[in-house]
Amino acid sequence: MSTTFKPENADQVLEAVAWAADEETPLEVIGRGSKRGLGRPVQAGHGIDLSAYGGITLYEPEELVLSARAGIAMAEIEVALGEKHQMLAFEPADLGPLLGGAGGASSIGGVLACNLAGPRRIKAGAARDHFLGVHAVSGRGEAFKSGGRVVKNVTGYDMCKLLAGSHGTLAVLSDVTVKVLPAPEKTRTVLLLGLDDAAAVGAMTRAMGSAHEVSGAAHVPAALAAGSVVSYVAGAGGAVTAIRVEGPGPSVEYRAAMLREDLADLGKSEELHSANSAAFWREVRDVAPLHADARAGRAVWRVSVPPATGADTVRAMALGPEAHYYFDWAGGLIWLAWPAQGGAAGSTDGGAAAVRGALAARGGHATLVSAPEEMRATVPVFQPQDQANAALTQRIKDSFDPRRVLNPGRMYAGV
Repeated sequence: MSTTFKPENADQVLEAVAWAADEETPLEVIGRGSKRGLGRPVQAGHGIDLSAYGGITLYEPEELVLSARAGIAMAEIEVALGEKHQMLAFEPADLGPLLGGAGGASSIGGVLACNLAGPRRIKAGAARDHFLGVHAVSGRGEAFKSGGRVVKNVTGYDMCKLLAGSHGTLAVLSDVTVKVLPAPEKTRTVLLLGLDDAAAVGAMTRAMGSAHEVSGAAHVPAALAAGSVVSYVAGAGGAVTAIRVEGPGPSVEYRAAMLREDLADLGKSEELHSANSAAFWREVRDVAPLHADARAGRAVWRVSVPPATGADTVRAMALGPEAHYYFDWAGGLIWLAWPAQGGAAGSTDGGAAAVRGALAARGGHATLVSAPEEMRATVPVFQPQDQANAALTQRIKDSFDPRRVLNPGRMYAGV
């Protein structure tokens, strides 16, 4: 009979993992369960669910630092930060609805374990860049800590960087410390209308290379733009290329005006102000344009490429009319929905051969973020590793979890 442990303190986290290590019994590691559909299916008879281990343990707004138990809901953290006009600058995505769950259900531990970052990554960096300290339990059943409350306190091996993106395969995070930053006073988004993919990537490249401190750059083709909750985007009648600037009010107004002037040769432009701008970037962040595709069983891919090659990469995939996609990170991130079976662009592998084939000559990597369980069990979910990286991955796993107790097979078979 399977058991799901729900620890309420750090000692119980340690006790549960130590028991699993002693018994050589695999555990599925769950924060609050919003991302259980991300990665390969885990074959584990038992689980550890951290949703009862929550709460903020330290928040010093003046020092720009927050510590919390790993199971705390992101929604609770966002409320606390909002009261002090602060934020997590890496803008973590809420993938719950994309993966068939509810919005607002993710945990800070899950966000860091999956290294999730949204549109502001092009300016602020990834989640791992804001991950200052951690208390965790390895698959050996041993508690350890790394880092501290400020960047300069990180000495020796930076375990935070290693654990971010490990998807719970190396250790169970119990307590984490992150850097926070002031929220922008104002936000405006310049919309360029009707550009094709290549022209849009060129425009975003120009904007990123300007002096206007762009904090987000995305391109949504016409078919997906029409479904936006933002009326200016939905009613554009074509593709929308969005460029965001943030900061003090007068500075934002000036930079938005200068962006429109600098890009005037590309045609008509519009502008979103704070509320509409926030709504649009939440859609981009949370992959809302592809929620319907995910609900229909289509494979949803997250494809990371050199930004200048974004449009060429999509073209090389030879997508059919049923495939939907949009660009984030100024063309460096492609969110793509591919028919799971049949159709002009469809295939039984969810497009894996075409997606990864297009990357072979251009560089980058692709992750199958959402797909039926049977597909995730047979198609490599994460980018296949070369021999050297695969060997390194095995050695790291052996160091942290030699008995393959934690999320076995979540990322790669045997790991």
